[in-house]
Formats: sequence, structure tokens, C-alpha cells
Amino acid sequence: MKKIVKAALLFSVLSLGLAACSGKTETKDTSAVETQAGEKSDAAQEEKVLVVYTARSEALNNAVIPEFENSTGIKVEVVVAGTGELLKRAQSEKENPLGDIFWAADQTMLSSSKDLFEEYVSAENDNMIESAKNTTGYFTPAFADPTVMIVNKDLAGDIKIEGFADLLNPELKGKIAFGDPVNSSSAFQSLMAMLYGMGKDEDPLSDEAWAYVDQFLQNLDGKMCNSSSQVYKGVAEGEYIVGLTWEDPAASYVKDGAAVEVVFPKEGAIFPGESVQILKNCKHPENAKKFVDFMLSEQVQSYVGQNLTVRPLRADVKLADYMKPQADIKLFDKYDEGWVAEHKTEITSMFTEHIESSMN
Repeated sequence: MKKIVKAALLFSVLSLGLAACSGKTETKDTSAVETQAGEKSDAAQEEKVLVVYTARSEALNNAVIPEFENSTGIKVEVVVAGTGELLKRAQSEKENPLGDIFWAADQTMLSSSKDLFEEYVSAENDNMIESAKNTTGYFTPAFADPTVMIVNKDLAGDIKIEGFADLLNPELKGKIAFGDPVNSSSAFQSLMAMLYGMGKDEDPLSDEAWAYVDQFLQNLDGKMCNSSSQVYKGVAEGEYIVGLTWEDPAASYVKDGAAVEVVFPKEGAIFPGESVQILKNCKHPENAKKFVDFMLSEQVQSYVGQNLTVRPLRADVKLADYMKPQADIKLFDKYDEGWVAEHKTEITSMFTEHIESSMN
């Protein structure tokens, strides 16, 4: 979706929840600096506008963007689309960026496109949990969304769905929702969880891992979703019995009382950090830095942790009671985000080959 939506409305419930906290974030001084020509620097003249490219959920966008506007006086224009579409847009605009913030995916999905982003490490970085600190200079993890399955309880009935092995059940053929790992960050993370979980000794390139993929594709029966949202919506609306997605939208359905449940695969889950990046040579770099700082601030991280279904990554915040404790989620001992980032192209190419083979 390419429509630009101005996030101009401040929701009263958010004002009550967040405005009570400090609305200021630590950013670099942008006071007027005289250039050799005697004119003010770009930073001093920067208009109070910010363009955010986001693939984040509507609930998260609505929770933080209006409050950012309220706290800073910066007007935000939001472009909402899937990660793949936003990435293509950023690449096409590389010489003349129309966006300032790229809020989609994570280091694994974006490392090969690092040339699109500006280096920036927030002053809030030291307050984040160790695994979520910005160690690259480019990618700032703000929230996390573990890989999960969403199950329609009414349709599933007595069918056991506890892990990846259960997805090979013939009763689920054609009833599994899965996105395109080539263009969807959530589908790619689900694929990686599948490969680690079903691979020999958690080896995602093992023969056992890809033999499972072949079997899974056969049970998928050629039905691949066109978008990430189609996965969880399709399950909630009864088109599919089970879908591979991320926790936020699935847990939101549970929170709202829908007849679905969130299943963390017993083989293991991946805990990627949704990162926020500044587009290189953007028109509003100082405003963009303020946005990054604001995403990591105590008031935003605490509010999200207590009221939404996204997991904050700041070390000093707590989760709401309706979220599964992180200690109860099985993670992979050998998962290496850096390795996955380096091999992403190889893995998606292998998946494409297996898709083509499954159609013959």
C-alpha cells in the first residue's frame, strides 16, 4: 500500500498513558551553526517534518507516532506497506530519498541493503538488553516479535498443532497460511525457525532441514499468501487452520477474544529485534535521530510492554500479564543472526528452487 497517511490524531488513551511520562528524548544539539558562507547549517534550518516508512502493525504505529508528534512538535507522514515493497521503494529513491525513517524488518533482512542507511547509535542504546543493542551502527532494535503459529481453534478441533512436525499432517493440506520468504521478513524468519527446528543439530543447511521444507511445501499445496497480513487474517477469518506469522498480530487476536491461539513451536522460535533505521541522505536527519531515541525511551518501551502485544527490548521494563513470559519460550541455542544475514540470499534462492521443484 503506497498511500501516505498523516498521523495527525493524538489518541486520548495514549495521551493519558504516555503524556504523564517525560516527553523529551536525548538528541544531538541542533543549534544554529554558521557555515563558511555565513548561512545556518541544514540542521538548524530543518523543518519539523518526518517521513516514516513502516511495516509495523497499526496498533504500534498508532501508539507511538502520535505521541512522538505531541512530544516533539514534529509532524509525521507515514507510508505503510510490506517490508519488500518499502525496500524496493527505498532502493529506487536512493539518490533522492523521500523518506527519513525505515521502520521495517531487522538486521537479518536488511544487512545486504546497509548502503541505504545512515550510521546512528542512540544515546538510549546502553539501556537495552544485551542482545538488542546496536552493534552495527546502522540497525537499532526497538521491539521484538518472536516467530509463532496462529491456530484457528474452531477449525483445528482435535488436530494437534504444537510444532513444525505437526504441519505435515495430511489433514492440514491446503489449510496452512505461509507468506513469501523472499519478500516478507516475517515469512523469512518463519522459514529460518523451520530450518533450525527441523535441521540436524539445528543446522539450517542440513539435508534434513530442506527435506522437511519439501514435505511442508507439498502440504502447503501451492497456496502461498501474497502478504504478511493475509496469513494471520486468513486464519482468524477461517480460510486457513494454521498460519506461520509473528507474535504481535496473533496475540492481538487473542487479546480481543478471537477464537485463535498463539503457539510457540516446541522445536523452537526465533526472537528477532524489529529495528528502526535512518535512510541515508534523508531530508530530516536530526528529526530522524529524535525518532530513534523516542522508540527506545523508557516511556514508550514501558507503555508498549504493558498495553500492546509487542515485546519491548529495554532492560528495565515489564510485560503485560497476557503475554507469554520470555523464559517459557524455547529459543535455538545455535541461532546466529549475523550468519543468517550473510546467507540470506543463498537461503531464499534455495527456497525458490525448492518451490519450483514442488510444482513439477
